[in-house]
Amino acid sequence: MQVFVAVSEEGGLSAAARKLDLSPAAVTRAVVALEEQLGVPLLLRTTRNVRLTDAGQQYLEDSRAILASIIEANETASGINAEPRGQLMLTAPVLFGRYFVLPCVLEYMKRHPDVEVNAQFVDRVVNLVDEGLDVAVRIGHLPDSTLRAVKVGQIRRVLCASPSYLDTHGTPAHPTDLLRHTMVASSATTPRVEWQFRDRGENTSVRMKPRLVVSTNDAALDAAIAGLGVTRLLSYQTAQAIENGQLKLLLEDFEEEPWPVHLVHREGRHRSSKVRAFIDIASERLRAHPFLRN
Repeated sequence: MQVFVAVSEEGGLSAAARKLDLSPAAVTRAVVALEEQLGVPLLLRTTRNVRLTDAGQQYLEDSRAILASIIEANETASGINAEPRGQLMLTAPVLFGRYFVLPCVLEYMKRHPDVEVNAQFVDRVVNLVDEGLDVAVRIGHLPDSTLRAVKVGQIRRVLCASPSYLDTHGTPAHPTDLLRHTMVASSATTPRVEWQFRDRGENTSVRMKPRLVVSTNDAALDAAIAGLGVTRLLSYQTAQAIENGQLKLLLEDFEEEPWPVHLVHREGRHRSSKVRAFIDIASERLRAHPFLRN
């Protein structure tokens, strides 16, 4: 199973051999023996790479879970307070990772010098199983899944604009007033420019035609601060600019319900010590942060 997982993750027999410090022939023999034992092909081999069959994809997910449970069992048997070691793989949205997760990572690494961290800060939902990650930050309501989750706070989707823009164009009093304003949209937060609101307890939406669409949240933030128009972002992304007077919140009475923030992982109740230690540090720090208690 270890050989098969390495071949799948590295994308080839030779790369897996280097990772495992085995000969390519030994890796090939291990995969062939596994396929013969199971009676199904797991890999489609070409001269350049290998691809998983449908059976191989399912077996990869099961193998990862089994190997993780072996590590978990060993750590539990050797002592629940075993010192974390190895590599921790985690992901979070770009700005959230920079503002909130990175300080947790730095504290974690100072406390546990035998751990390496690979932190992927990207504005997309990363599949933990497919990409071999240990922990992810998820913003929003979680779909049903086999993943475990720890709630660490909540955030809001907020409208804001600069004081200079509002002085020139006026302050909207109702969501429909936005149709008369210049809009800045971030496709990272709002792929469709149809914004949802709560009006007297009922859901309502306003379809906008933005003057500027950008692919990142920080670009939308910069445009709003520069006075181009009204934008909609997550509360933690705008909190600093609002605190120092660069932006003002709009239509707060019409906001949607807050979105929960979770730390998500795919391990069982014991969890490996490296994952458990990070979640303990991150959950404590994030729950105490004022920007996540809106």
